[in-house]
Amino acid sequence: MRGSQVVEVPEDAVEERFLAATGPGGQNVNKVATACQLRVDVFRLGLSPETYRRLKVAAGSRLTAGGTLVLTARRFRTQEANRADARQRLAELLAEAEKRDARRVKTKPSKAAKARRVNEKKGRSAVKAGRGRVSME
Repeated sequence: MRGSQVVEVPEDAVEERFLAATGPGGQNVNKVATACQLRVDVFRLGLSPETYRRLKVAAGSRLTAGGTLVLTARRFRTQEANRADARQRLAELLAEAEKRDARRVKTKPSKAAKARRVNEKKGRSAVKAGRGRVSME
């Protein structure tokens, strides 16, 4: 999976549950299960090992030891909005895991830079050498 390829999430890898949410909703919040808990089996997504490693880092504690990614969306007052929010967050998390780290290009310091560094060190050394005990002679 190279570049910005989008990971297709098979429906059999996703499980949705709706639970009673805290937050906005007034009296309705105690009666209606509007929060959406999305559980995704990451092993069914067919991710490369490198992508899976980055997903583990990005997901943190939301990824269980059994390989289930748990996202809970309770920002909105309706099931549909929370479902869409959970799916959007899943897509963002997978897109973040797909991004490859930029390769570091090794560089060498120039001769002038090395000479400047040595001269600065000699200057600091001279300053510190002058801080010794003062003799009364």
